[in-house]
Amino acid sequence: MNKFQPIKFNSVDDFLGYLPDNELKIVEVLRHIIHDNIPNCTEKLAYNVPFYYRNSRICFIWPSSVPWGNVKLKGVQLGFCNGYLFNNNIQWLDIGDRKQVYSKTFSDVKEIELDMIKYYIFEAVDIDNRMKKK
Repeated sequence: MNKFQPIKFNSVDDFLGYLPDNELKIVEVLRHIIHDNIPNCTEKLAYNVPFYYRNSRICFIWPSSVPWGNVKLKGVQLGFCNGYLFNNNIQWLDIGDRKQVYSKTFSDVKEIELDMIKYYIFEAVDIDNRMKKK
């Protein structure tokens, strides 16, 4: 715990228990999609939110209720750590202040577009594989 992060989660379950119901529902759906579509991924907390790894960081889930995040919109942000490497012709994702991370914020489960998320997950996994080979 530090001045920027007034809460320290010891596990993903602690993190999930902290969330309000509306965000928890979104997080659970996104976690399920990630686990179903990133083979052999590891889920672990970084900055007190879940990040998903294979060879490196692939993506993260950051609810707006986590007070030290940079989620400006109310809801849950799905971020792709190397989004700047995407062939983002669809322009469905938002380019944040960090320019490297591309993300999408969901304020309701109904906004989650499975096909779009899977498209970007597959691209993110491909980038992760290519980065490992270098």
